Amino acid sequence: MIDDLEHPRGLQLLHAWQSGDPQAGQRLKAIFDDAIAGLHDEVFSLPAPENQVHLCGPVDLLTLTIMFRLYGITTERFYKQDAERFIRGSLMTQRLMGMHRQYISWPVYGLTAEATGQPMIYSDQYSPGTDPDDPRFRDDNWREVETPNLDQGIPKLLDEYVDVFHRLTGQQPVLHLSAPYSLAADTYGQEAIIGALTHDPEFVNRFLDLLADRVLQPWIGRFFERYPNGWVELSDASGSPFFIGPKNCKQVAIRATQRLKQNNPWGGRVYDANYRGDYVTCAQKSARGKSRRRGNHPDGAGDVSLRELFEAKDSICPNYVIRLAEDRVPVSFYEEQAIQGNKPLFLGIGATQIDRNSIADLDARKRETESFVCEYTETIKRVALALAKAGYESREPPWPGAIYFEDISAESSFELIETIFTTARKHGVFSLKDYD
Repeated sequence: MIDDLEHPRGLQLLHAWQSGDPQAGQRLKAIFDDAIAGLHDEVFSLPAPENQVHLCGPVDLLTLTIMFRLYGITTERFYKQDAERFIRGSLMTQRLMGMHRQYISWPVYGLTAEATGQPMIYSDQYSPGTDPDDPRFRDDNWREVETPNLDQGIPKLLDEYVDVFHRLTGQQPVLHLSAPYSLAADTYGQEAIIGALTHDPEFVNRFLDLLADRVLQPWIGRFFERYPNGWVELSDASGSPFFIGPKNCKQVAIRATQRLKQNNPWGGRVYDANYRGDYVTCAQKSARGKSRRRGNHPDGAGDVSLRELFEAKDSICPNYVIRLAEDRVPVSFYEEQAIQGNKPLFLGIGATQIDRNSIADLDARKRETESFVCEYTETIKRVALALAKAGYESREPPWPGAIYFEDISAESSFELIETIFTTARKHGVFSLKDYD
């Protein structure tokens, strides 16, 4: 059955299901029935090719919708009731899309916050989120941060996730948690923490360090006791320069993660790759120039150069270079940094770029998408070949680099995603025979 769903037939099936075709729904359910029963487990352990630019990204939101519409499984049941169903379902979704590099994801911000006791909101078929009207921590109790019970609740659930993923794929597991700043934002309140950045930045740093020391450090340490060769991926979208400015991103959000890495023997296996909005450094440079011509100068809240911001991000994601869609800085900058640093390159495609509701002219969007995906693929190949020539020896992920879907949901255009996969596969194969 899986052989019949190689690219592009899996994406075409998803598109037909999305369009309401009842036969496609029946076909999809038969596939997931077998996947959940473990009948396709051997497919999930197949290695990704080494000489091809990969396509990967989170698919749990899409899988959640599939499970709700096919089985009536609601959000809380999907994420919490059966770890094997969750992992197998997610891996099958990737396989249908044509992704050969497995990547497991879950609602990292909500689940990490929930482990601290943060009240949550669970709906039928949408990602769980923290209750913004009921923050776990306030001005009068933020010092009371406690280490979660790592043998029950969310920590136990994530243990089950990584165990099943490791068993089915053979890959070293990755524990995905919130970085300190985003965890603070989700448990203290987004607006409240941003206000504190302006009025009491010392408090913000103390609170972030407390969350790191009492929540993340013991949680991560326990994970590495079980999986010494595993990885921990932190996510910190709320701490991005796009939201809090490059100076706060560097000196507050990234600083907290740097401290967590530096203070622990496993720090080299912890990384954070999702800060976005590098372009604000260029925009604020222009604003400073205008202020000087007017005879005044801003307060310096964003006085961080693109290179300084890149170096800060590189310090907490040292194994590869990534450019996300909202960075909006020319791809050539990241290509140069990857080659200079002898690191693979990841190039992101944002959710809005593949949102079917934002497409006025599908044919025109396909032509535009084919053009930039071709550029992305050729750039990643150039970096991979430069690394091989320089003596980059590892053929394990993140080699050779990837086009990274930042978010895929049931509202993504599978026709447009098919164009992305077709273009990347056409241009993404390369040979290392000259350097082996």
